[in-house]
Amino acid sequence: MTDTIQTEATPAEATEAVVYIPLNKLKKHPLNARKKPHSEASIEAKAASIHAKGILQNLVVEPERKANGEPTGCYLVTIGEGRRQAQLLRVKRRQIKKTEPIRCVIDTVNDPSEISLDENVNRENLHPADEYERFHELSVSKGWRAEEIGARFGRSPDFVKRRLRLGAVSPKLIDIYRQDGITLDQLMAFALTDDHDRQEKVFENLSYNKEPWIIRRDLTAGKVPATDRRAVFVAADAYEEAGGTILRDLIEDHGGWFEDAVLLDTLVVERLREIATEALAEGWKWAEASIDFPHANGLRRYYPQHFALSDEDEDRLSEAAAEHDALTAGYDSDDELPEDVAAKVAALSDEIDAISAKRFGYDPDVIARGGVFVSLGSNGEARIECGFVRAEDEPQPEAEPEDEDAIEAEDGEAAQDEDEDEVEDDGDADAPLPDGLIRDLTAHRTLGLRLALGERTDVAMAALTHALVLDLFYQSARQSCLDIGAGSDALDNHAPGITATGAAEALCTRHDQWGAQLPSDPADLWACIAALDSDSRTALLAHCVSLTVDAIKVPWDRSVAHIAAADVLAQAVDLDMAANWTATKDSYFGRVTKAHIAEAVSEAVSPEAAERIRSKPQAEMAEAAEQLVAGTGWLPAALRMPEPEAEQPVPAEGEDAGIVEPSEAEAPDTEAEDGEAAYSVAAE
Repeated sequence: MTDTIQTEATPAEATEAVVYIPLNKLKKHPLNARKKPHSEASIEAKAASIHAKGILQNLVVEPERKANGEPTGCYLVTIGEGRRQAQLLRVKRRQIKKTEPIRCVIDTVNDPSEISLDENVNRENLHPADEYERFHELSVSKGWRAEEIGARFGRSPDFVKRRLRLGAVSPKLIDIYRQDGITLDQLMAFALTDDHDRQEKVFENLSYNKEPWIIRRDLTAGKVPATDRRAVFVAADAYEEAGGTILRDLIEDHGGWFEDAVLLDTLVVERLREIATEALAEGWKWAEASIDFPHANGLRRYYPQHFALSDEDEDRLSEAAAEHDALTAGYDSDDELPEDVAAKVAALSDEIDAISAKRFGYDPDVIARGGVFVSLGSNGEARIECGFVRAEDEPQPEAEPEDEDAIEAEDGEAAQDEDEDEVEDDGDADAPLPDGLIRDLTAHRTLGLRLALGERTDVAMAALTHALVLDLFYQSARQSCLDIGAGSDALDNHAPGITATGAAEALCTRHDQWGAQLPSDPADLWACIAALDSDSRTALLAHCVSLTVDAIKVPWDRSVAHIAAADVLAQAVDLDMAANWTATKDSYFGRVTKAHIAEAVSEAVSPEAAERIRSKPQAEMAEAAEQLVAGTGWLPAALRMPEPEAEQPVPAEGEDAGIVEPSEAEAPDTEAEDGEAAYSVAAE
């Protein structure tokens, strides 16, 4: 090819001299305006583009000359240094040779530093909206995937996917973005869904506040976040396989939102029923599946019992344990075991676990009469609760023979009066004593027991524990001689959803652990409690006492004495409610006034933060408050640790020290009509 170089030409003519120059003859011009080198990402992108489409824009060069003006045979690149670097990168990748001819324009008239600066200053980048739409058009018109588009433009597949998502936003909203009507962050929030109608409807319903989180909230209204226990249990793959769709965020993808809540609930119940069917196969009489555990079922629960192994199982257990120890001897961890040895050790471990499991199980009679509740735990795992027996399946006690002496005589006269102790005839030595006498004697016995029990603190603790356990674990008729009753109110009657919290499950686990250690027959309970060591008996007593706590304030109860007592108890146990409760829109902010929301944000964050959200509508203010207060540990007054009472000053000499003003809790209820105010004082 012949170089077309013109001499003594006008500037316009000089820049039209097009030549093909070998790449190894091109050098960076020392007068290039760009002193900071091109980034690696920029060079990568240019190399990918040139590889796919060739050089779309000529390089501008001038001949390199020696000090005496003689040409060196090389050329200095005035415009296009980035493209030269990209071609050198292609040489390293063996895509081209170092002598590859590069199309250039020779300019010997214009000042190199001036045109280099002009090239970089007098240009305007493509509007991002145009970029998003063009990427989307390539995907639709040519059928290119993100990987192919990225290869042609030197971008990662993830980069292209984000552009494709933005390009798929409603053209109406993209045009508004192009006219600076919304920001990029807001446009990215709209990309949460591909439904243009929903995008436009949400945009039309927005108030003056168009923050991205509000857009996401409106787009995901009625959707289930991926962190929900139902979504965790089903898993995204199974949900999508069933036809469900998931909305995913372009900025922070925490798993997205499951769009079809009804489908999700259906999948949860179906899987729980499958697990319940497996329980029936184990011999249980019935099994019920539900998303929430029915805590107020009113059924008595039986727990697994300890069983002795057969001689055959005992022998095999000893043999397997010895084999296991012999194989693992000399190794510090399982990772060091050879593959064949590790397989044998694993098989022995499974066998040992299977035999050991026989030591602990349900009585076959309980399995034949009882059932299983299968529900969903707070962490997204199946919760299987066994051993519940319905009232009609409980063994019925044998009827006691009727006392013929207590039946009225045929002539209508009543039997001997119960208070009459005298016996007129000799009678039978085996005949029962008169009721009046029995009452008298047992009263004296009760007195003796009271006196003796008060002097034996260890037995008193056992008797108290026995009475509480009977009420809280056996739900049976009175079988204790102590006139002590224990009740445990179902908290889900007051706070829906509370039983699905981590704290509720922890309490249930503790209850089940104790239940598994108690005998199935209440008649054997005293011996069981008496056999416990002092620490275990005290721990069981503490658990039973904990179940009776009732610090609930209901609207129809104007008394605050039990609330004040709960404050004292909270101080004694150093209660930290921030570990079990968090202020959210659902738990607090969406259920109080704007003034309460502002007060909470002011306390948790700052008065300035509260002032910034005060003008928002109530629902938006509640959403904003949830985000602001998150992680601060803020608690409303009713959940805070009560302040310790200040010590009363010692009266000075001459002052009346005998008169003590009653506290607000002790004072007469002179403000009975203002129960809420009284409660606030106690709660504080």
